[in-house]
Parts: sequence; structure tokens; C-alpha cells
Amino acid sequence: MLPPASMPRRLDASVPGFAADFETLLADREAVTDDVSGVVRDILEDVRTRGDAALADYTQRFDKLDLGKTGIRFADEEIDKAAASIPAETREALELAARRIEAFHRRQVPEDLGFDDEDGVTLGLAWKPVDAVGLYVPGGRAAYPSSVLMNAIPAKVAGVTRLAMVVPTPNGVVNPLVLAAAKLAGVDEIYRVGGAQAVGALAYGTKTIAAVDKIVGPGNAYVATAKRMVFGRVGIDSIAGPSEILVVADRDNDPAWIAADLLSQAEHDPVAQSVLIADDPKFIDAVMRAAEGHLKSLSTEAVARESWENHGSAILVRHLDDAAALIDRLAPEHLELAIADPKPFAAKIRHAGAIFLGRHTPEAIGDYVAGPNHVLPTSRTARFSSGLSVFDFLKRTTVVGCTADALARIGPAAIRLAEAEGLPAHARSVAIRLNRR
Repeated sequence: MLPPASMPRRLDASVPGFAADFETLLADREAVTDDVSGVVRDILEDVRTRGDAALADYTQRFDKLDLGKTGIRFADEEIDKAAASIPAETREALELAARRIEAFHRRQVPEDLGFDDEDGVTLGLAWKPVDAVGLYVPGGRAAYPSSVLMNAIPAKVAGVTRLAMVVPTPNGVVNPLVLAAAKLAGVDEIYRVGGAQAVGALAYGTKTIAAVDKIVGPGNAYVATAKRMVFGRVGIDSIAGPSEILVVADRDNDPAWIAADLLSQAEHDPVAQSVLIADDPKFIDAVMRAAEGHLKSLSTEAVARESWENHGSAILVRHLDDAAALIDRLAPEHLELAIADPKPFAAKIRHAGAIFLGRHTPEAIGDYVAGPNHVLPTSRTARFSSGLSVFDFLKRTTVVGCTADALARIGPAAIRLAEAEGLPAHARSVAIRLNRR
């Protein structure tokens, strides 16, 4: 049976009742959010109607900031000053991360396709970037510059010509690292607005903020709901849920290392999920003890402890090979394989946002400097979706070209299918070119 909710779950795959307990673990990822659709709908309509005036009103109300005094857009001088204010070592780390992220994403850029087939028909596929993208960045001192790099760099690599960033600045506070990261990544415009109203401005456009074609980036329930509501008018990346990590570890690991990895996601959000799968109950006990020790020394203890005690889990399996099926059902955002030979095991996994191989590859290295994107599918959506990439900022356009001979070869079949579907004008548009009116 599951322990009380105040303690991390302990599951044993070999005992009766495990299936039901595992279903409870799966259900933990079903997002439960407040229904804010009514409020968001009103905000979006207000921004659509009143534009900058609505932005100013909501920013004063929610962020206690007078845009009439500060302006909506950050001036270049402000951005330069913020970028110059960060410590040299931090700037160098940010630059290293940017170089590695750009290098990895440049390898993703696809080539156009073009050929003439056996019937003489010219066929092709051309990749074109989205023209304008809006990047939402959560604000305040807790904003993450790494997320700016992860969202902005793939867009620029794809060839997006205009990248507009919105970031709320409650009480005028902004993390200078966020502005430095935006400058480094080539963001073209930065605006000091946030919330559903910022999403509305990006989607509909205002006098100051021109509309974009796609909106990416994380946010709270209001931002997520706004993105859902404007989808169709603009594209969106995804609706992100709480962070997740699943660590598969054998007894040869240092328990303190594994405990730190589990808490690295727990400290993100009180409803983040951290799961350990191991084949040794004594090792699980040691990880639990180590986690308690880490928690007491973390500045993020309150958030991490709530997540760990209410949503953390440890699953005991007889053999680690048994973990693969469980992993695919969980479809975790992050999967660490802290085992002796992780590559063959990784090849068995069908559903995971990102996989980290071996004992010396903590998930946190992927958050910052590894290179692959850290914007990943959550809430089991890795079953059908992938992390952010260059492809999210590209569109495919197909190309078809027929000569008279090629149309003569394939046109009669098109005529027959059009007639079968009851679309005579379709049929005629082909037949008229074949002198078969």
C-alpha cells in the first residue's frame, strides 16, 4: 500500500497491489490547475480592443509598475547596462552555454528536398522560417536566463527574422542575467510586460508591440490559458506542466549523488515529480536519508520538501531490466540512467523527453551547458511530442511541377478520383489540360 502523502511513495514491483499503486503514480501527472479561463478571456479581449492602454492598466495593477514612466520597451542602453553588470565568470558561463546550444541546434537544420520521379513529376519540400516569434519569459529575480537561451537560440538558428521577448518586471525588478542572455541570443525587442496581457499583445498586436506568428516560453496558469486561447491565430510551442525527473540507479552509485539529482527537479515547483527506480532496498533507504540531509541545507528547502514528500517516489524492481516498461508508461521529461552500461538500456526506451547517460551526467548539465534543448514535454506528453528544437521555428512547403507528359501519365487517375468524390470542377481542371473536356 502507498504510505501517507506526507512521505515519498515507496512502491515494490514484486508485491500484489503494485499495479494499482503505479496507476496512482501515473495519475499524479494529470495537471490540476485553477480555472482562470473567464479572467483570461476578458484580459485578452481588453488588450485586443485597447492595446497599449490595457497593457498599462494591467501592469500597474499586477506588477505595480507605471509604464507611462518606464516605457513598454526596454531601451538598448538599459539592456547594455544590465549585460555589463553581471560578473565576468557568470558572463563566461553564459557564453559557453550559448555556444554549445547554438552548435547543437545548427546540426538540426534540415536540407530542402527536390527530385523528378519516375513519371517525370517534379516534387520537393522547402523549409522556411517563421517570420516573427514572441518569447514569454517569467519575470522577477527568479527568472531563468538559461530558458532565454534555450528558446531564443533555436529560433535564430532557424532564421526567424524578428524575435520579441516579453518579461514582467514586478515593482520594476528584472534579473540582469535575463537581459544579458537575451542580448547574447540576438533577441530583437524586449518589453517589460507579462501575464495573459503580454500574450494578448503578442497575438493581436498593439501600437507598440507588433503581432507575432508564434509564441513560445513557459508561464503560470494565466499565461498557459492565454496561449491556449490565442492558438489558431498564432502558433504556440506547448503547454508545460510541472518539472519531472526519473532516475534509474544501481547500488554502485553514491546515494548522495542520486538524492541531489532527484531534488534538482523538486526545487522547481511544489508539484514537481521526482522518481527513483532501483533494484536494492538498502540503496533506496540510503538515498532517502541523503535526500533529507540535502533538504536541510537547501535555500529552496520549502519548495523542494513539499515536492519530494508529496510527489516523490521510489520504485523497487527485482531487476533493472524490468524498469524499461515502467519508464515508457511514465514517459518522463528527464530520464537519468545512472547505471554501468547505459547506452544499450537507453536504446530500449521509447518515451522520454531527454535521456542522460551514466553516473557522471546529472540532469542539471542538460539544463545549462550540454547543448540539447531543456524545454521538454511534461505530464507524460513525451509519448507523442518532443522537446523544443529548430523544427519548431520552421515550416514545410511542398512543391509539385508537371510537364505535359507527366500530367498525361498521372492526370487520368486524378480525374477518376475527383469524379468519385463528386467534385466535377476538380476533374475538369485536369481534363481540360488533357483535351478530355
